[in-house]
Amino acid sequence: MKKIYLFILFLIINFGGLALGNWFMGDAVTSEWYTNLNKAPWTPPGWVFGATWTLIMICFSAYLSYLFTIRNSKFVIFVYTIAVILNVSWNYIFFNQQLTNLALINITLLTLVIAYFFITFCDDELSKLKYLLLPYIIWLCIATSLNGYVVFNN
Repeated sequence: MKKIYLFILFLIINFGGLALGNWFMGDAVTSEWYTNLNKAPWTPPGWVFGATWTLIMICFSAYLSYLFTIRNSKFVIFVYTIAVILNVSWNYIFFNQQLTNLALINITLLTLVIAYFFITFCDDELSKLKYLLLPYIIWLCIATSLNGYVVFNN
């Protein structure tokens, strides 16, 4: 029963973080600055971002509900908090402030934090559940490449 409550809690936090990031982004996707950027040829259509983040946050919330049942410590909470802050702040840094170099550092750090979850918190009870993080890691690698393309081609 505790896992269900934690799952719901993490769904609320994670989707709340996405909503906050979206609010920070505002209408920047349709702004003159963003539409005039030289974007990577592999940039997916807009609807893919919403669908992907939905899947990622469901999987991440499921993983976290098991992780926090097994290893609920101040350190795990700290690492998770860093991940949330990096995730939410990227939209503000990239879209609102148009600091693409800093955004690239931000998303690289987020990728490393999620990879840290994958590598570090994978004892026997979580060994198979860690694969719930793969959609997040894969998407962050794609997003990092998109951000990097903008940095190096604009």
